[in-house]
Amino acid sequence: MDDKKTSFLYKIVRWLVRLFSPKYRLEGTENLPPEPCVIVGNHSQMFGPIAGELYIPVKHDVWCAGEMMHWKEVPAYAYRDFWSGKPGSVRWLFKIASYLITPLCVLVFNNAHTVAVYHDTRLISTYRRSMDRLQEGSSMVIFPECYDEHNNIVHAFQDKFVDLARFYYKKSGQILQFVPLYVAPRLSIMTFGTPIRFNPEADIRSERSRICGALMDEITRMAVSLPEHTVVPYPNIPKKDYPKNIPLEVFSNEEKTG
Repeated sequence: MDDKKTSFLYKIVRWLVRLFSPKYRLEGTENLPPEPCVIVGNHSQMFGPIAGELYIPVKHDVWCAGEMMHWKEVPAYAYRDFWSGKPGSVRWLFKIASYLITPLCVLVFNNAHTVAVYHDTRLISTYRRSMDRLQEGSSMVIFPECYDEHNNIVHAFQDKFVDLARFYYKKSGQILQFVPLYVAPRLSIMTFGTPIRFNPEADIRSERSRICGALMDEITRMAVSLPEHTVVPYPNIPKKDYPKNIPLEVFSNEEKTG
């Protein structure tokens, strides 16, 4: 069972974040299965994980970078992942900031409903913890984008999270479903799409490709079906460069006729 005690200070921080962050309207909740599943969304910088923690309407845990849970690892990880692309003249400010945010990061990531994700030998602990929580009835919420471009809505997905379904099937005999999620902070909307079922009979490499492709396609479809809005991208880029949810082919046609 999950008997983790929550810090009172974290409860205050959580209340403040909920007070000042977008108040999301949930759409497509009928696509959430009654059994535990894997909810996969666009990162939208910090908006995705915050929305995942606060607004997912089922029992859940959010996969988070394990480095953000350890005092010694936060500064280097935070600077590299959030601010390394800043202009050279101001990077020193963000290096200082990476140390200043460390206490808050350690507090939040160790008290929220999280599963630490690692990319070294500690990765096995990520899967073990996820297995335990799934069997306790908690869904996993994952934001797997990387810096490789895919389209104007999402960046390419890191695909190893799909292995979670393989391990879960071997342990429980149950087939996991992957539910796509599109987070639109500028519209204050979270949309859940059509689930994709894992196929335990297929080669895991082909399943990684199939499931990630289907998830990215469905997230893109949901995004372009909404009213025109600015997409908050995964990378921390200047706001003037944020894309719109208009499909890429529309941009291409406008360029040809403009």
